Amino acid sequence: MPILFFLLKTKHPFIFTFFNNNDYNSKIIKINLFLFSFTLYFAINTLFFNDSTMHQIYEDKGSFNFIYQLPQIAYSSLISAVFGIIIKMLSLSQGQVLNFKKNKDNKDLEKKAISLNKQIKIRSIIYFILNSVFLVFFWYYISMFCAIYVNTQLHLIKDTLISFSLSMIYPFGIYLIPGIFRIPCLSSNAKNGNYIYILSRILQMI
Repeated sequence: MPILFFLLKTKHPFIFTFFNNNDYNSKIIKINLFLFSFTLYFAINTLFFNDSTMHQIYEDKGSFNFIYQLPQIAYSSLISAVFGIIIKMLSLSQGQVLNFKKNKDNKDLEKKAISLNKQIKIRSIIYFILNSVFLVFFWYYISMFCAIYVNTQLHLIKDTLISFSLSMIYPFGIYLIPGIFRIPCLSSNAKNGNYIYILSRILQMI
């Protein structure tokens, strides 16, 4: 299905970072985003470790209780994904460049190009500043947590690896949905075809 391959190429974290070289995004920023996303998952999972979690680990005598940890993994994955989308909107320049190329008004084209370049530089600077601030905070919090709760380190690493792995897997299922919704639109007899197409476009943006 062409739309599935397109969405995976442009939205799947790993494929987008390392196998999509024909877009208008900085390769350095894309790699930085991918590494930052792992750190983000690590930090969010750490925030979900509370007294209840510690007590459950004690009750399970240190063994990893996947069923108990599952809601925590799901919540942290969802929060990390939403936060990651916001960060991407700030850092990636693909949308701005495409809008510039679609603009058919050639008046003051050079000035518009200079303005676009300036905007991209400013966005990149803001991104790297925010990125550095968050990384320092994440490093400090995770380090302090692991130093105090030594016996929970393995559980935290497992939670992080599972939630991050899920972020690499679930796009293959989610990005099938827009294509499935567009199939009825291909039929001339399909009712409410426009609404179905709009819904597929919304799902494509996730």
